[in-house]
Amino acid sequence: MKPSEPFLHFVSDYLAHLQEVYPGESSLDGVHLYDDLLEDFSRTKIEAHVHALSGFGRRLRQIETKALPAVEKIEHKIVGANIEARMFDLEQVRSWESSPYIYADALATSLASQTMFAYAPEPERARRMLSKLRQVPRLVQAARDNIKEPAGIFVKAALEVWRGVLKLIEDDLPKVFSTVDDLHLLADLADASTESSKTINAYIEYLEKEIAPHAKSSFRLGRKKFAEKLKLEEGITLDVDRLLTIALRELKETQEEFLVLAGRLKKGTDPIAAWQEIKKQHPAAGQLSKVAQGQVDELEKFLRQSNIVTVPDNKSLVVAPSPEFYRWAFASMWTPGPFEARPSSAFYYLTDVDRHWTKEQQAEHLLDFNYANLWNISIHEAYPGHFLHYEHLRTVQSVVRKASFFSPVSFIEGWAHYCEQMMVEVGFRKEDPTIRLGQLAEALVRLARFIVAIRLHCEDLSVEQGMRIFRDEAFQEEAAARREAGRGTFDPMYLVYSVGKLALLKLRDDYKAQEGGKFSLRAFHDTLLQQGTAPFWAHRQLMLDEPTGAIFE
Repeated sequence: MKPSEPFLHFVSDYLAHLQEVYPGESSLDGVHLYDDLLEDFSRTKIEAHVHALSGFGRRLRQIETKALPAVEKIEHKIVGANIEARMFDLEQVRSWESSPYIYADALATSLASQTMFAYAPEPERARRMLSKLRQVPRLVQAARDNIKEPAGIFVKAALEVWRGVLKLIEDDLPKVFSTVDDLHLLADLADASTESSKTINAYIEYLEKEIAPHAKSSFRLGRKKFAEKLKLEEGITLDVDRLLTIALRELKETQEEFLVLAGRLKKGTDPIAAWQEIKKQHPAAGQLSKVAQGQVDELEKFLRQSNIVTVPDNKSLVVAPSPEFYRWAFASMWTPGPFEARPSSAFYYLTDVDRHWTKEQQAEHLLDFNYANLWNISIHEAYPGHFLHYEHLRTVQSVVRKASFFSPVSFIEGWAHYCEQMMVEVGFRKEDPTIRLGQLAEALVRLARFIVAIRLHCEDLSVEQGMRIFRDEAFQEEAAARREAGRGTFDPMYLVYSVGKLALLKLRDDYKAQEGGKFSLRAFHDTLLQQGTAPFWAHRQLMLDEPTGAIFE
């Protein structure tokens, strides 16, 4: 029996719908059909989107999977879970009713896509920016209409991003479009920027005075929703209690190794005191980007010489301080989308100190950018982490395993986190044991996320108790620990860093056993990256002859 419609035809229709509904993400993917639009979060549009998703689900179920090629059978399951995940979020989690953060984040992402990447001439991007700015009142009104009883910490996170958006509009836009010589366009852009700033300032005041004092709702998803979200978005079906057991086991083992190594590096000193001394060795304020640039150059050279993964020829990576709207992230990678037709630079951002901070605040911030940690951050974000991953992604043929709309974060972050350990394993800077210590420190933070995410949303852990886990078990400075614990409330899936790394290590072990004497680390990495971005259960089916058993144990 033939399918009722070709699977790839269905994927094309569904992806086109998502690109129109989420124009900011579409632009970051390198598809610019809707660059003059902002996301529409009005209740009418959300209901229409849910209705459309339901229709796509019915169409997909009508495609007879028995008649599909093996790869399309896998992708059919990926797309089906994607539809269910989106409906689950909109109908059950309903973050659009509880989190002003998602509105700020959508606006920041949408505006940033027009400022960061030179995919089109400046006048063209300026006109699209003008169109977006004129829609800001509609987006803010949707936030006012939809959000009634948010959690207090959601408001706090949102305010930080909304203030960052203001900086983007008021400070960055004039610089980005400074060479535009169309005076009418510049005047319109200035007027729209002013109106947008007024609208956002009014909303910030509304959040601070009207919403924040009464924001007492719970941020918790609850065990059932948490497990369902993890299954649909990431393909992880292990029981929550089993996941927590694994996380605690990994934390204990990693902690022991960290403490032994720290004690060995500073003999006669308490291991935590030794780590505190090592953390004092860091770049000076204002120098993070310069130091990281040198690391990126050395990492690229090592990879080209070591034959552990193919390194495409691309010199477009820019290392720079984080823009204001994204300063909540310690470090981040922004790459041109995999469908981008025009070459453009990628950006590795690091959040340096704020000149308005006290000397004590600046000193504490830089402790977590110590050289041992910074090497691992550069591995994670640039080589062979996110930047190299996205360079490979451009050559992937499958739309389902290329478009970000279907990408599980567990693979994206799992690959980058895995790379930190893998680079130590293959001997990068083996004469410097502090890099191994930094790698273990980063692993401890990710494992703390694993534990805190589960306990915040499935148990009764408070944010304050979560902070103590990061501070006391992952040995973070208190300010960073507090930020990490807070993030877990509005980013409940941030456990996927460790989950993805564990799944990738298990896949590598199973692939190595399958290949026997033919195993090559480079062949494994290249094969994995050329499969695109997919849930680990799918990678196992694509790469293993017998893809049975749990994705990790």
